[in-house]
Amino acid sequence: MTVDDTGSGADGDGRVDPEPGPDSGDSGDDPLALRLEGLILGAERRYTPFQAARSAGVSMELASRFWRAMGFADIGQAKALTEADVLALRRLAGLVEAGLLSEAMAVQVARSTGQTTARLAEWQIDSFLEGLTEPPEPGMTRTEVTYPIVELLLPELQEFLVYVWRRQLAASAGRVVQAGDDEEMVDRRLAVGFADLVGFTRLTRRMEEEELGELVEAFETTAADLVAARGGRLIKTLGDEVLYAADDAGTAAEIALLLVETMANDATMPELRVGIAFGTVTTRMGDVFGTTVNLASRLTSIAPRDAVLVDTAFAEELIRTRDAPASEAAAAEEAAAAEKEGEEPPAYRFALQPMWQRPVRGLGVVEPWLLSRRGTGGES
Repeated sequence: MTVDDTGSGADGDGRVDPEPGPDSGDSGDDPLALRLEGLILGAERRYTPFQAARSAGVSMELASRFWRAMGFADIGQAKALTEADVLALRRLAGLVEAGLLSEAMAVQVARSTGQTTARLAEWQIDSFLEGLTEPPEPGMTRTEVTYPIVELLLPELQEFLVYVWRRQLAASAGRVVQAGDDEEMVDRRLAVGFADLVGFTRLTRRMEEEELGELVEAFETTAADLVAARGGRLIKTLGDEVLYAADDAGTAAEIALLLVETMANDATMPELRVGIAFGTVTTRMGDVFGTTVNLASRLTSIAPRDAVLVDTAFAEELIRTRDAPASEAAAAEEAAAAEKEGEEPPAYRFALQPMWQRPVRGLGVVEPWLLSRRGTGGES
């Protein structure tokens, strides 16, 4: 619901705003759509954007920055905003005035919240509500069926959203507190993994849209469940690819192998390949950036089918944490020494096999390692 910065019908460079859209409060709005909006927002339309900014005690320029960051469309000066919009502006501006957030950080808060909740809202409407209202009851439109459903679900979904957010916030805060120093809060050493469905482009040409959508949803759901269950964090999904991160190499390795094994046991799924790298990662708005992320992506592109490739830093980290031996020869020597002393041999979880060095676009020459499981007897 963004606006021009002047409080008039023209923006700062003299362009006139387009005609109000379907949510702009003109007389052509569907009465049922307005009722549904009122139910969800819990308030009626009362303010133009200029009036809302003035009531919140915020400059029109700052109000526009906040609304644009939240992802709301331009509406000119239509009377389409509610008391809740005024309160949201007042809260964000109050955080800046109190010195708790800089103006730039407040805009980032608005943008990250808007992007995350926009995706959630789209999914809930496209999948959840359409499923419940399809087909409509005889003689009723989908909107008429949707209204009572939303009325029943809205308070429960709202409570659940707040609960999950608080849980995620607690987990994220815990990771920050455990960080070794202030720099580690922003630039952290993480294991980053990409998992990619092989031949997905060819599948898009052969499969019907609905069938393809079901495959992608099954892949994303399976990957998300495995990543979360093993203590990793799902960063994002890209249809045929998922990006995840873990605080330690052992966790990332376990997730990668489980993903490959699970997909291989599902006849409906294409083959999978995974690439993992370990190193410094910059985190921003829930995403990860940096050379480590790029390297993990490149390793995925060259990984064999149903296999996991890792970089040298990741392999060294597994060796350092005693999750993998430096070599099978070293593992055999350790096992022999332990047997001679009457002790249990080291119980390594993973095996590493060095592959041929190769140039990787944009990153120079790398030496990938093939990751696999080791048997209880110490054999891969």
